[in-house]
Amino acid sequence: MNSKYELIMYWSEEDNTFVVEVPELHGCMADGPTQNEALLNVQIVIDQWIETAKALGREIPKPKGKLMYA
Repeated sequence: MNSKYELIMYWSEEDNTFVVEVPELHGCMADGPTQNEALLNVQIVIDQWIETAKALGREIPKPKGKLMYA
């Protein structure tokens, strides 16, 4: 994983899967049946999010690292 964006992972009882959110990239999230698969999937989604933002000429937020709130 080469992303430096903050990741928030949690178990979704409703979906019976691990969910990973990327708060700095609006709407960017992925899931998977295991923690490892969810992390692999979110990297793909991050790459796609950035690729789409570039294609649309949108600004790509720089990773801030650790969030100051939760």
